[in-house]
Amino acid sequence: MEKRDLSLRDLARRWWRPTIVVLAVVGAVAFRRYKDDLGLWPNVELLTATAFLAAGLLRNRFAAVAPLAVVAVSDLAIGNTNILAFTWSAWAVIGLGSLLTRHARGWRRYVAALGFGVGGTALFFLWTNFGVWALGDGAWFPRTWDGLLASYAAGVPFVRPQLLANLALVPLAAGVVALVERAERAHALAGGVVAAR
Repeated sequence: MEKRDLSLRDLARRWWRPTIVVLAVVGAVAFRRYKDDLGLWPNVELLTATAFLAAGLLRNRFAAVAPLAVVAVSDLAIGNTNILAFTWSAWAVIGLGSLLTRHARGWRRYVAALGFGVGGTALFFLWTNFGVWALGDGAWFPRTWDGLLASYAAGVPFVRPQLLANLALVPLAAGVVALVERAERAHALAGGVVAAR
């Protein structure tokens, strides 16, 4: 497969790529809405994997919108907190960061997936816990360096399940991208054989 960004015309011809991304966004919205009802670990999310999947399949700048679409739609149902600016900006940066992974191929794609899963989790943890500390007016954590460290320490039980889930889900998203590319190559080869007859 070529190492270039896909145009909207390319994606219209390969309609299954944006369709898979839309299905992933819908699944991530539903998961974010109902995961607490299912009694799952706190902070387990599909947004990082969805961002990686969108970047690998769409391979253009529109892929960066995927995590923000999930947050925007799901926040309509579940709401958000006073750190909304921090959560949304974290997902925006993760979406933009996913664009750096869009041309990874072969084993490098899985290395990029692991790095993206760890980096996305770390960014979200560090930025949103900073937001809790900065916007808490000292109610939860004092506005001191010790208060900031206490905010991070209090967040460790929440970041652990998010990290473990992303270490599994983001490489799984890389596998889906690889399967789509393999199916496209097989289809192109089969079409070539038919055309040669």
